[in-house]
Amino acid sequence: MLLRYKKSFEKISMGLLSFMPHEKDVKKLLETIHEYETNPDWHLFLWKKEDDFVGLIGVRMEGTEAVIQHLSVNPSHRGEGLGQEMLQKLPSVLPTTSLKPSKDVESFYAKCQTKKEEE
Repeated sequence: MLLRYKKSFEKISMGLLSFMPHEKDVKKLLETIHEYETNPDWHLFLWKKEDDFVGLIGVRMEGTEAVIQHLSVNPSHRGEGLGQEMLQKLPSVLPTTSLKPSKDVESFYAKCQTKKEEE
């Protein structure tokens, strides 16, 4: 289930964001979270599986196009298709006409799209 970020999810969000290659530094993580909290064009969602938050997807809106800036899955849940599920559910919680990856998530995004085509 995809849930919109709220302040009470800050620590888990920072943990999931830290799996992103360019989000290792605590100062950078705090800046990123602050941007999601204050910029109306930035939207952060967490993926909840049973009782645990195991994934995260963050987008920057450019008009009606969603640019995926962050796409992260907890390592213990990788290979379960959660990235693909988050991408599929995103249009139901955010009005967008199209999705496109940023440079940072391009390879993961492509992997999710490949899995989708194989089904």
